[in-house]
Amino acid sequence: MTIEDRDDAHLITHALAKDTLSRLRDVETEQVAFRKGLVKLGRICGYEIIDGAMETEYVPVETPLEETTGERVRGLDDVVIINVLRAATPFVEGLLKAFPRAKQGVISAGRDEEAGMTDGEFPITIDYVKLPEIGPDDTVIVADPMLATGSTMCAVLGHVLDEADGFEDLFVLSAVSAPDGLVRVSEQVPEADLLTVAIDDRLDDDGFIVPGLGDAGDRAFRTV
Repeated sequence: MTIEDRDDAHLITHALAKDTLSRLRDVETEQVAFRKGLVKLGRICGYEIIDGAMETEYVPVETPLEETTGERVRGLDDVVIINVLRAATPFVEGLLKAFPRAKQGVISAGRDEEAGMTDGEFPITIDYVKLPEIGPDDTVIVADPMLATGSTMCAVLGHVLDEADGFEDLFVLSAVSAPDGLVRVSEQVPEADLLTVAIDDRLDDDGFIVPGLGDAGDRAFRTV
């Protein structure tokens, strides 16, 4: 099993996930490679969710020679992936390779950098919300490559919980997380299971993850 339990999160330790994240961290990784790396990492994380959190069932299979018994993953048609714009877009593209039949939702959310951080949190603005129906049989994956203060994710999850009619599982998936953000989300939204590829050291005075990988949205879309 390549998902390890930590105090406030579950750590994805697959070797390819760690290799891909190391390449994403590198300041020399240019835009196209960075974006493709996020896609690759999303795909790996999706497969890890299937392997580590979803059940299988035995089914009869008719081969060209005789009937036998096979295994199928349960619930692959009952997955909802929520894209936290904008940095999560390539990350979600990778997740969809693991869950091609997933329903998709979009939430545009951002922190007010000019207002600054108070008590470890930023004011959050939600500009757009479009979610599919979420029901008791659904596995919900809320994807955002960076979980820093947790302010944005808590605001996003608030909308998800308001609109969902129950769910089977609720996952928050990130590439890199700060300890403060993990604690905040786990305390404010205990229903969510937090999955991340790395738990970094700290937040700096501006609320950025250190060592981190920079601004994932800016690096993926060349907006710097």
